[in-house]
Amino acid sequence: MIFEVSSSELLRKLQIASGAISSNPVIPILEDYLFELVGDELTISATNLEVTIISTLNVMGTEDGSVALPARILLETLKALPDHPVKFKVESESKSVTLNSAYGEYKLSGDNHEDFPETPVDENTHEIELDCDALVKAINYTVFATSNDELRLAMTGVLMQMDFNKVIFVSTDAHKLVKYTIGGLNTELTESVIIPKKCLSIFRAAAASLDDEKAKLAFNSKNIFFRAGDTLVISRLIDAKFPDYNAVIPVNNDKILTLNRSDFQNSLKRIVIYSNKTTNQVVLSLAEDSLTVSAQDLDFSNEATEQVGCSYKAEPMTIGFNAKFLVEMLGVIETDEIILELSASNKAGILLPAEENEQEKLMMLVMPVMMSH
Repeated sequence: MIFEVSSSELLRKLQIASGAISSNPVIPILEDYLFELVGDELTISATNLEVTIISTLNVMGTEDGSVALPARILLETLKALPDHPVKFKVESESKSVTLNSAYGEYKLSGDNHEDFPETPVDENTHEIELDCDALVKAINYTVFATSNDELRLAMTGVLMQMDFNKVIFVSTDAHKLVKYTIGGLNTELTESVIIPKKCLSIFRAAAASLDDEKAKLAFNSKNIFFRAGDTLVISRLIDAKFPDYNAVIPVNNDKILTLNRSDFQNSLKRIVIYSNKTTNQVVLSLAEDSLTVSAQDLDFSNEATEQVGCSYKAEPMTIGFNAKFLVEMLGVIETDEIILELSASNKAGILLPAEENEQEKLMMLVMPVMMSH
């Protein structure tokens, strides 16, 4: 196998694919990239058996072939080289690889491509197409609210629910819940799958550079296939039942608070310093057009209070929240103004962006922290 390629272009592809390479894999070949050259097209694959990333790249090919190459040494070499053409030459028998650049020659040993795991095939799949930026947004909005609790397997991923002309992404860790709906789709599907968050983070990295492109999502009962540009990310799905999220979303939230997102977020960041370190509890006290944010840590006699400008017309009320959760949620909302809908101090609060385009709906729910007296 012989080909020549720009070192920076190859490095970019390898960095995307490295998302699927684990540091201490079950079998040594999983520390490798698989290189397959046909004509001028180089296909690079990496897998950890859960997630597989495949990317293609145009090169100047001289001799077709396949080889598995150790990822770490290859990545480090390319990172240390300036952007120059590099030439790869692989001996088909011995699998020894020679890499030539303007600076010198580097030799490493490859592995047999036949030992590399087989790639899952996209058979019997359902397909939908989304704008890359809408999908990246959906991932940004939901991934942070997934659970790390392996005993609640379904909640460690994001639910993707197709509902005719819309797709709904939902994540929850039982303290917070995010539901993001993208409408205006041209589909008849009513299917749902749970996607592992690791896969979504990898796909976000691959899709973030493709703003105006479409992402194609295909899935069957076992795997999901994300394709955007010249990158394909394949992931196993989580085989579990997602909780009935609609049951926990409160209705009739008649207490509506409107306020500036960054003012509220900055206030919470200051006030939480004075809160109890186990609960991070801050108390929101609401009266007409008045919001007081306060916290206290009785163990250390620490307390803090701030006033935040707002619009509020309902009856006075007091409710406690975990400030860390609120700060995190406010951090992913993109609008300047936000709405907090409340009903009672023991019911979840609903956080919404103040303005949205009609094909996108974002709703975040946060459970209250019970007030300690």
